Amino acid sequence: MTSDTFIPTTKTTRRRTSPLKGTTPRVLSGDARNVGLMLTRRSIDLVVTSPPYWQKRDYGHQDQLGQEENVGDFVRSLADTVNGWRSVLKPSASVFINLGDTIRDGTALGVPWRFTDAMQTRGWHLVSHIIWAKRSGVPTPHQRLASRHESVLQLSLTRKPFMDTYPYAQVFDLSEGDVWHIQPGRDRSRHLAPFPQELPSRAILLACPEQVCASCGTPLGRRIERGLDLDPERKQSKRAREIWDASGLTDAHLRAIRATGSGDVGKTLKYQTGSGKNSAEVQRLAAEAKAILNGYFREFTFALPKHVGFIPCMCGAGEVRRPLPGVVLDPFMGTGTTLKAAQEAGRRSIGVDLLPFWEPAT
Repeated sequence: MTSDTFIPTTKTTRRRTSPLKGTTPRVLSGDARNVGLMLTRRSIDLVVTSPPYWQKRDYGHQDQLGQEENVGDFVRSLADTVNGWRSVLKPSASVFINLGDTIRDGTALGVPWRFTDAMQTRGWHLVSHIIWAKRSGVPTPHQRLASRHESVLQLSLTRKPFMDTYPYAQVFDLSEGDVWHIQPGRDRSRHLAPFPQELPSRAILLACPEQVCASCGTPLGRRIERGLDLDPERKQSKRAREIWDASGLTDAHLRAIRATGSGDVGKTLKYQTGSGKNSAEVQRLAAEAKAILNGYFREFTFALPKHVGFIPCMCGAGEVRRPLPGVVLDPFMGTGTTLKAAQEAGRRSIGVDLLPFWEPAT
């Protein structure tokens, strides 16, 4: 995939500045239903978008989604729209849909669940149902608990789409899992319902490759190593490193520690027997390290992962052409929050909207 995989349509507006060459967003005026006709086949690594919610806001356009007469028609229309993006997605791609519910006569209609069911019926897989948890929100007039969450649905046409937890963990807490605590931000744009930039930022770091093959578009995997960078959150780390520096232990000892792991101490030895399958030499080196490090032996099994490079594509084009950033698409771009997040993350991006509210940098 090259930079000319974008097919321009009617009107395109570009930002004047870009923190990374080649990541200036492309903005297209058009209908999300027609994305399959507007973009190159299998050119998109990730979709992050927030479509109009049912019967929440009227954007004043005759072709808009969200103003259907009943919730069933809305769900079918939205599911058909998303399903129409199949052709532009790479096999490894995910689609993140931020979708809130609608309440009628005091009853939650379960829009995210209905939509999920409709997508699964169309052959999609629900990879994750992420909860966007808020500490505050719009008061509700009904005799019910105020809603403090929305759904972020990760969908894919494959059971194992591209995922990269390394860049995500450098910024966000992986232990949050599928509950994202994001405070709604203030926005002075003309758009009626912008979402906070942290939301697409999380999805982009997690599921859009930092580099793809410039020839075939395949996402490049990372080479991760664990060296002597210990976890600063652990109080014992500083002392462990001091002992190591004075010990004379070698890289071979460090590899033996990693191969053995922490399962050779305490009660874990009874249940975790993997370390006993290592070679005699590895076990000897690990025993030497443990005799010197004593209780600090465990600290080196918790060393932080470090990115040391990308694995070349099997097609071999990486030897000739430099890799490119992955591509993010937002078919309901609004003010371009997803595009801004993609640009800051060093990814290419495309935005499509019936009424683009894109405001170029001045």
